[in-house]
Amino acid sequence: MRVQLFRRLALMLAVLLTAVGLWAPPAWAGLDDDNYDGNIFALYAGNGSIVPPRFNLAQSLKQDKPTLLFFYVDDSRDSKRFASVVSQLQAPYGRAAVFVPVAADSIPVKDSYAKNEAGYYFKGAVPQTVIFDAEGEVVLNEVGQVAYEAIDDQLRVLFDLLPREESVALRRRSFNEVNTELVPE
Repeated sequence: MRVQLFRRLALMLAVLLTAVGLWAPPAWAGLDDDNYDGNIFALYAGNGSIVPPRFNLAQSLKQDKPTLLFFYVDDSRDSKRFASVVSQLQAPYGRAAVFVPVAADSIPVKDSYAKNEAGYYFKGAVPQTVIFDAEGEVVLNEVGQVAYEAIDDQLRVLFDLLPREESVALRRRSFNEVNTELVPE
């Protein structure tokens, strides 16, 4: 009798928790699927500082710096993979250029957009990369997985840097590096 009562209570509790939404099977998402996991820059690029952006497109075009506009969707496998490229670009160019990531599903639906609105440049697919020079002219507008090197090459032209083949590889020094070398005075 007690066992039967216990089973009924357990069943009612399970039904109640399922109905309320407190108990549900785990949601599985990953790099190779189109499921929503959360902020893709924090999860897959290790750089949650990219979102939210410091400036919108209109504000960034007034900065007299090159602007990198990225369209993405958090539940897109291609956007998830491209997030690491955006993060890698932020390391060398984060202070010299303005990064403006835009969630494509946050673009307001309108009949027309001004040239300083992200919707003006969106082609309807993600990921999409648009690079503006310091004067606000588009120098690159590509849909899909754009290689780091292709974007870096374009930025090297904008910043008048040597091509990658001719430049010395830059590496970061550890800020807590200790030099124990003894040298004569």
